[in-house]
Amino acid sequence: MTTPHATSPTRPGYTLTLLTLMSALAFMDRQILAVLIQPVKLEFGLSDLQIGLVTGLGFAFTFSLLGVPLGRLADRCERRNLIAWCRGMGGLLGALGGASLGFWTLMLSRTGGALSDAGGTPASMSMLADLYPPSQRSRAMSVISTGGSLGALLALVLGSWLAAHYGWRTTMVVAGSGSLVLALVLHWSVREPLRVVTAHAAHDATDARQPGAVTAIWGQPVTRWLIVGAACALLAAYSFGAWNIALMLRRHGMSLQQAGSISGAAALTSIVGGLTSGALTDRLARRDLRWQLGMPILGLGLSLLCGMAYLLLPAGALLPATVLMVAFAFFMPWWVAPTYAAISLVVPSQRRATANAMVLLAGAIVGNGLGPILTGWLSDVLNASLGGDGLRYALMGMVSMMLPGMLAFGRALQAYPAAHRSALQPDVPATATAP
Repeated sequence: MTTPHATSPTRPGYTLTLLTLMSALAFMDRQILAVLIQPVKLEFGLSDLQIGLVTGLGFAFTFSLLGVPLGRLADRCERRNLIAWCRGMGGLLGALGGASLGFWTLMLSRTGGALSDAGGTPASMSMLADLYPPSQRSRAMSVISTGGSLGALLALVLGSWLAAHYGWRTTMVVAGSGSLVLALVLHWSVREPLRVVTAHAAHDATDARQPGAVTAIWGQPVTRWLIVGAACALLAAYSFGAWNIALMLRRHGMSLQQAGSISGAAALTSIVGGLTSGALTDRLARRDLRWQLGMPILGLGLSLLCGMAYLLLPAGALLPATVLMVAFAFFMPWWVAPTYAAISLVVPSQRRATANAMVLLAGAIVGNGLGPILTGWLSDVLNASLGGDGLRYALMGMVSMMLPGMLAFGRALQAYPAAHRSALQPDVPATATAP
């Protein structure tokens, strides 16, 4: 255990920017295979189900083993070093994917993304909760949450360009290498922020009867339903993200670079949507606490309508497809920042990273793990009876999972005001050592 260093007034913005860039490069490495599906599939002779296993199982299995333990570790040790080690090693494993020999070595390289996110994301969210007051947390969370969209943009635009000019192996090496560099920058230039302990966290720390962190988090209605809602939303999002490039190539006859450019525009719009959500939530929640979780419900509803309309378009309708894809991408991230901010407001400070890890674990298993696999399996099954159009109908089933996600966020909303009033107390800076 180490004594946390004080952070100068100018450091929060720099730290937030650096953590966001690291998140973006990590997500680029995770999403790069969605851009490279077709050339990888042709070289190794893989089925859609095998592609789904590569894009989902390698990440989900590793994250299921590491997610919560590393989240617990982030609540107890220096988060800066944990982030640097996990992001750096995750990037190295991802870069080694460029030397893959087949299905199994390719899937092994995908475990790097799980290590990076399991150790990096919960600890990053915990650091930001200590750097920003409650009234600004949704905006801060929305900034770091754009890392996923920025990473997807880099994968779609830069990744598709690299793949077209230098091949998929070089593309994987480039995607993974950047995380190594930023991990060193973080270690050398950022200090561990002072942990801020809320009053109810201090009470929990002195009460020997308190349950374990995981049990306590799952036993709280707000966090339990937020985890369920996030899992449903991520099931839809990861399935769509993993297979939409392939859908555009197969159904609309686009080239890989065309599909990457259009999807890149959607990813750019997603960044704007995430930032919009954070700013709106902080503003509206000051008037009515319920907007903290009302914003995710609104965003999922609008993205569901846009996504289904996009998938129902006839083949070759490029302009409507682009417009609807961009609208889907704008509303889809509206749940992310308000959800993580809500967790930081109702969960004791010594459990924040663990709670974030549980949300990510649900997304890793249900979204990133099950989503691409189930989509690929449904596509293979439906292709026989639908004349090769199975992928579109498989994606319709996955996108429709946003509806139970909305219901889960609605259940969390019912319990949120009371949980917020009982949990949110004046923050007390830690004066001794990190917990």
